[in-house]
Amino acid sequence: MESRRHLAIVRAVVGMAAAAALPGVTSPGMNGSQVGTARGHEPAEVDRSPVAAGGLPTVGRWVDLTHPFDGRTIYWPTEKGFFFEAGRNGPTPKGYYYAANRFATAEHGGTHLDAPRHFSATGRTADAIPLERLVGEAVVVDVAGRCAADPVYEVTIDDLMAWEAAHGTQLVDVIVLIRTGWSARWPDRAAYLGTDAVGPEAVAQLRFPGLSPLAARWLVEQRRILAIGIDTASIDHGPSTHFAAHVSLCGGDVPVFENVASLDGLPDTGLFVAALPMKIAGGSGGPLRIVARLPARAGE
Repeated sequence: MESRRHLAIVRAVVGMAAAAALPGVTSPGMNGSQVGTARGHEPAEVDRSPVAAGGLPTVGRWVDLTHPFDGRTIYWPTEKGFFFEAGRNGPTPKGYYYAANRFATAEHGGTHLDAPRHFSATGRTADAIPLERLVGEAVVVDVAGRCAADPVYEVTIDDLMAWEAAHGTQLVDVIVLIRTGWSARWPDRAAYLGTDAVGPEAVAQLRFPGLSPLAARWLVEQRRILAIGIDTASIDHGPSTHFAAHVSLCGGDVPVFENVASLDGLPDTGLFVAALPMKIAGGSGGPLRIVARLPARAGE
C-alpha cells in the first residue's frame, strides 16, 4: 500500500514536470524453472518540506539523474554536440530584465531517451510513448564491480536473475536502471567513451559496458519492464556493431534511457522515477530530464 501511495504521488506530479523541472529539484542463483515468466556522484538531496507545490505531500527526497547540457556534454562521435547561443540578455529600455537563448542538439546525446522508433520501423516515436512507461517504480541492478574489471562488460541474464533471487521479486512493471559506475567518468570524454576521437572512424574505438543482446531479449520475452536505463553512452556495449540489444528492446516497445547520471548511492529498490523527454513529434528520441524519489529516511 505504501508503494502504491508513492506511485500515485509521483504520477500526480507528471503534469507539472512535463512543463518544467519538478518543483524544488536542483541539478546535480536461480534457474529459469524457478523464476516463472511474465510478460560517480552523491545524489543531490532536494525538497525536504512536508508539502510540495500544489499541496502534494512529499515522502523521501528527489534526486536528479540528469547530466547538464552544456559545452562538455558527451555525444556519439558522429554527432556535433550541444550548441548554445546566448541572446541579447539584460535590462530593457522599459526597465525589466529579459533573457532568451537558442540551442540545438541531436536527439541522441547527453542524458536522453531512445524511443522504440530508434531501432524499430514500427516502434513508438518519442511523442507517442505512454506516460505510464516513463513514470513508475524503479530498481537498480548494480554491476559496477564487474565493469571495473572489464570495461566492455555485457550484463547477462544471470546478473538479472541473481538480482531477482537476492530481492525475491521479478523484474515486472518496473523501470530497470543499470549501474555500471561509468557516470563517475563524466565529462571526461576519453574515459567515458574509451576515446576522445570524433568522426565515423572513432566508433570502432568505443569502450564501455552495456546490456548483452541475450539479456535484452530475455527482458522483452520473459519479463515485462516499463523501461530501462543505463549510465553509459549506449545500452549496447562500446564494441557493438549490430546493436542487437537496441533491436530487441525497441522491437519490444521498451523505452531506453542512456547517459543516466548519479546512480551511485541509490538503493536497489524502493525508488520511483519520472523520466520525461522532450516531446518531439515523430522523434526517435530526445533530451531527457530524469529524476528519482528515494524512500523516506527515519525522521522524514
